[in-house]
Amino acid sequence: MKQPRTVSEYLISRLADYGVEHIFGVPGDYVLQFFQQLENSPLQVVNTCDEQGAGFAADAYARLRGLGVVCVTYCVGGLKIANATAQAYAEKSPLVVISGAPGHNERRRNPLLHHKVRDFDTQLNIFRHLTVAATDLIDVENGCCEIDRVLAAAVRHKRPVYIELPRDLTSTVCSCSRNPLPPAPTSDSGALCEALFETVKRISKARHPVLIAGIEIQRFGLQKPFMQLVEATGIPFATTPLSKSTLSEDHPLFLGVYEGAVGKEPTRRAVEESDCLVMLGAFMTDVNLGIFTANLDQALTVSSSSEGSSIAFHQYPDVFLDDFLSGLIDQDLPQRSPVAEKSLSPQTSFAARDEAITIRRLFAYLETCIDSHLVLLADPGEAMFAATDLTIRHPAAFLAPAYYTSMGFAVPGAIGAQLARPDLRPLVLVGDGAFQMTGMEISTAARFGLSPIVVILNNNGYGTERPMTDGGFNDIPAWRYHRLPEAIGAGQGFEVFTEQDFERAMKAAMERTDAPTVIDVHLDPDDHSLALKRLTDALGKRVRQQQA
Repeated sequence: MKQPRTVSEYLISRLADYGVEHIFGVPGDYVLQFFQQLENSPLQVVNTCDEQGAGFAADAYARLRGLGVVCVTYCVGGLKIANATAQAYAEKSPLVVISGAPGHNERRRNPLLHHKVRDFDTQLNIFRHLTVAATDLIDVENGCCEIDRVLAAAVRHKRPVYIELPRDLTSTVCSCSRNPLPPAPTSDSGALCEALFETVKRISKARHPVLIAGIEIQRFGLQKPFMQLVEATGIPFATTPLSKSTLSEDHPLFLGVYEGAVGKEPTRRAVEESDCLVMLGAFMTDVNLGIFTANLDQALTVSSSSEGSSIAFHQYPDVFLDDFLSGLIDQDLPQRSPVAEKSLSPQTSFAARDEAITIRRLFAYLETCIDSHLVLLADPGEAMFAATDLTIRHPAAFLAPAYYTSMGFAVPGAIGAQLARPDLRPLVLVGDGAFQMTGMEISTAARFGLSPIVVILNNNGYGTERPMTDGGFNDIPAWRYHRLPEAIGAGQGFEVFTEQDFERAMKAAMERTDAPTVIDVHLDPDDHSLALKRLTDALGKRVRQQQA
C-alpha cells in the first residue's frame, strides 16, 4: 500500500499496524466511499446481515485478537450497534466503531438530511457515553492525530472507541505525522511499595490464600506472569464466569470458576473460606458473585486492577495491576506445599442412550469432546450457566458476555472468533430465544467459508426466565432450526431428541469442516442445568430468610 496520504488511507494503515485483518459491518450511503476504499485495501470486509451482528462479531474478534473493528452508516446503522458497544465497554473489549456521517458542506446546505435524529452530533454524543474516546474527523487538519489518539485509547484501556467519518472528507489529505503509542501510566512508587509490603504480610500469615484471575489478566496479556506467581508460591487459583478459560483449567492448582452459590460447592467453599483472597484484574459483578449469593469478606481481600488497587479497606488508586503483579513476583513469598491432584478429573467417555436428552447429559457429552481445536461461545442464559461447569483445557477458548449478558452474542461472535483465530473452530451454545435474535448470521458464516457448530438448546422459549416468573411472554415462535442450512444453501442440520441423536449429530459436525452445522436439540421446558438449579435454590433460600 502506498504511503498514507488521505484520512481513509491513514486510518486503514493504522488499523493494519495494530494487527487488524478484518472489518465487520453493513454499508450505507454515508459510508459507501470508505467501504470502497476498504475493499481496495489489504483489510477484508465482512458484511453481515445486520449491524448488531457485525458489532458482536467485531467484539469477539477483539477479545481474541486484541482489536476489533465495526463499520456502519450514520444513525440507522450506528445506533443499532450501541448495544454491542455498551457490552464491549462493560466487559473491556477493545472495539473500534467507525461510522459514516453527513458531509461537512452538506450539513450547512441541507439541515434535514436523512438518518438525522435531532442534531448532527446526536450519535457522536451518544457514543461518547459508551466509549473511552470518541472523535469526529470533521477537523481534517487534525484527523490523523485524532485517529492515533482514539486507537491508542482502545489498546490502553481495552475498551471501545468511536470514529465518525464525514463522507466528503474520506479522501482529504491528512498532514499530521504519526504519533507513537504514548507510555502507559505507571504506579506511584511509594504507594506500590506500601501495597506490596501489606500484601506480602497478609499472604505470609494466611493459612489458605487463594488467587482470583480476573478478565484483565487475559485482556492485558498477563497470563504468563500470573502463572509465574502461582508456580512460585503454590497458591491455588480460580477464575470468574467472565474470565473463564483465561488460564488452562486442567492445572492441578485450578480450583474452578467462582460464581457464588451458582458455582460448584468445592470452589465456592475454597474461595469464601480463604483467609487471604487476592483478586487480580477481576470485576466482581452480580453474575461473578452468583447474583449476589457470594459471601466474601472485604477485610480479607486484596484487589488490583488496571484502575487501581485496594487492600481490605485501604485504597491505592495509583497502584495498577501490571506493576502490582510484577512486584508480587519479585517478593520473597513462602512456597506452599503442593496440593493433591483433583479427585474429579474431566469426563473422557460417554455412553449414549436411546433416551430423551437432558441438559445434564448434553453437557456431559460436551465435556468429552472439547479439545484444543475448539473455541466455545455461550449465549447468556441456560447455555452460559451450564457451560461454566465445562473444563476448558487451553487458554482463551471460552467467550461469553458474562457481565453485560446481552442475548444474541454467540452466533455472530463465532464469525469474529474464527476469523480472529483460524486455528480454532467455534462451538456455539445458544438458546432458541437468543438464536432468533441473531441466528441469521449463520448465512454470513457460510458465505465466508466458516464452520461453526451451533447447538441450539430448544426449550420452547426463554427457559432461564421461567423459574423466576413464567407466562406467555416467555413463549417464542417455533422454528425448524435444522432446516436453516437448507434455506441458506450451505452446511448441514440435525434435529435431536435423544442422546444417540446428539452423539450422531456431533460426530457428523466434527467431520464436516467446510460449512456450518446447526443442531436443534429438543429439551423439556422444565429441564434445567445444575448451575441454574444451584442459583434458583440459593435465591429461594435468601428470599425465605428475608421473609422469616
